[in-house]
Amino acid sequence: MTNAYTTPPAPRPVDTRPLRKRKRVWLGGSGLLLTGALIVGAGNGDQQPVAAEAKPAPTVTATVTATPEPAPTVTETIKAKAKPRPTVTVTKTSRPAADTGSDTGSDTGSDTANGSGSQDTTGACSIVSNAGNCYSAGQFCRNSDHGAATTNQGGTRIKCVYSSNAWRWTYA
Repeated sequence: MTNAYTTPPAPRPVDTRPLRKRKRVWLGGSGLLLTGALIVGAGNGDQQPVAAEAKPAPTVTATVTATPEPAPTVTETIKAKAKPRPTVTVTKTSRPAADTGSDTGSDTGSDTANGSGSQDTTGACSIVSNAGNCYSAGQFCRNSDHGAATTNQGGTRIKCVYSSNAWRWTYA
């Protein structure tokens, strides 16, 4: 016995006759053609084609809907009363003037000891918030204030700089 996995199978012998000489094939094909023609011819009989039947006529339906005319609109005018708004009170504090007549050498109450120098800018902010308040260090800056410098409520100089991924007021 031969191993089917090691040797290829033997090829089939080639049919040497041409198709026109295969009489059985031609006779079978002709028989099927005639049988189909007889079945179709006998199936129709004396019937008329479907296209000869009466076609339904299209139906037209018209619907009229009455729309009422709009009625006159009555409008009443009401005078609005003014709502009370919050009042803004600005209080300016001032320090008493330093006594310049008695200078002892240890000036703990003078402006230079407080770190503000000879400039008295308490409560005088050049840039204020939209509410009218002075800015303080750590607050966010407006877009229009980027890079600007001002003073806080205590008179210390602050500047709007970019830090910690945001524009903030920091001590200058």
